[in-house]
Amino acid sequence: MMQETIRRLLAELGEDPDREGLRQTPRRVAKAMRFLTSGYATDLDDIINGALFSVEYNEMVIVRDIDFYSLCEHHMLPFFGKCHVAYIPDGRVIGLSKLPRIVDAFARRLQVQERLTQQIAETIDEKVRPLGVGVVVEAAHLCMAMRGVEKQNSVTVTSAMRGVFHGDARTRSEFLELIRARPAAPRLTVPEGMACVPE
Repeated sequence: MMQETIRRLLAELGEDPDREGLRQTPRRVAKAMRFLTSGYATDLDDIINGALFSVEYNEMVIVRDIDFYSLCEHHMLPFFGKCHVAYIPDGRVIGLSKLPRIVDAFARRLQVQERLTQQIAETIDEKVRPLGVGVVVEAAHLCMAMRGVEKQNSVTVTSAMRGVFHGDARTRSEFLELIRARPAAPRLTVPEGMACVPE
């Protein structure tokens, strides 16, 4: 059904869906869209999978520069960038690899950046029950770069603070200072010699 819809879209755009270069495009696009929106089928409890550990540690834990790619729900064009996650444990910690997986679970949906940021913070707050959570997302939006205002170098920054990150200015400032020690603008880099080759 999705493939037939994409085929009709190609025809509406003035293309010939039967020409050689487009013959397999509906299949490829359908496969890509299923992957890019796979977060809808993701179970957060399966992601965490019991990876919560009792630890006597109450200092800040940060996983920064988590790459993500998502689709803007308004134009279905990509936005991408970095997500920085911090929390202060209250007797237990979560496996570090679980934080990027949580980011991906929400990024791989039709999204707006503001909601994405909130969902990541709310999930960590609910599942880990820390003293506080801080999430900052920096992203470039192709719906702004390729169309509309056509501002290729603009970066959108959103944040969500919970617990001590919200109530304690010093904790919040420490988090923000630690994630500033890096280049600010997200960049999509393609390794040399890499090209888009149809599957």
